[in-house]
Amino acid sequence: MKNPSSAPITGIIPVMITPFKEDGTIDWAGYEALIEWYIDNGSEALFAVCQSSEMRFLSLEERVELSRFTVRQVAGRIPVVSSGHVSDSIEDQITELTAVADTGADAVILVTNRLAADGEPSATVRATLDQLLSALPHDMPLGLYECPAPYRRLLSDDEMAFCAQSGRFVLSKDVSCDLDTIKRRTALVDGSPLKICNAHAAIAHPAMQVTKAGFCGVMNNFHPDLYRWLQDHGADHPELAAELSTFLVLSAQTEPMGYPKLAKLFHRRLGTFSGTSSRAIPFDIHERYWGTEAVLDHITQGTELFRRKIAATTRTMAA
Repeated sequence: MKNPSSAPITGIIPVMITPFKEDGTIDWAGYEALIEWYIDNGSEALFAVCQSSEMRFLSLEERVELSRFTVRQVAGRIPVVSSGHVSDSIEDQITELTAVADTGADAVILVTNRLAADGEPSATVRATLDQLLSALPHDMPLGLYECPAPYRRLLSDDEMAFCAQSGRFVLSKDVSCDLDTIKRRTALVDGSPLKICNAHAAIAHPAMQVTKAGFCGVMNNFHPDLYRWLQDHGADHPELAAELSTFLVLSAQTEPMGYPKLAKLFHRRLGTFSGTSSRAIPFDIHERYWGTEAVLDHITQGTELFRRKIAATTRTMAA
């Protein structure tokens, strides 16, 4: 296990999806191919067993094995963080988080809506954090995720400061979707191991510039390499960065069209894996969201267009 004071876990961090076979079991060969696709396309860390993984629809055994498989397949090439934090009772939370910690992940991510029920006060959050921090291995780096399901609980400034000052937390997946909040939080955690990583595509580029901690949004399942270029080179190419940002923001508006099944359909088209089954989205997204295939066509075409533009920029700089 890594000490929380070691190198920060930042950058382009996909929230991983889980491919299933037709019989409903996890498609491990497809998952392996997906891991390699993430790495080949510029990912700098992976967030396993998260909302995009359909963690609330997975058994504890499946959540643990997803984390363990990811760590084993990545084999130290990039960091792996894992959550699987879905239970209501504190006893069950300790059981599941301890089990995930034992899989070799570089950090275990706590879901903020598990720290207190909707409407409960900050005192409940602090009490739950105290119990979890006492129960979890003290040398295990931790993270935070303001997961929107079953409800979104944004941490207060006091709660965020407590986590930063504890020295135990290294990553916060920020779902405030508000640049001013991100600026304030970034200043709040300055000097601590805790880094703020935005998850909202609409503010991805300016948030990257503020936090220096990357992007951890669902569209990393479609074109993480474009976000990687925006992070690494956008400041040097403001016109192309602005054009690319517009495409990325508009592409991200497809998330309500049956994600994560939409991302699975995208990967079936790429050939990463063949199944599009989803426990979280059991219905046919083609019937509910008209023009799904045409929308994916445009995302694919736009992605390739910007890859060509980036390649042309790279060649011009090298000449």
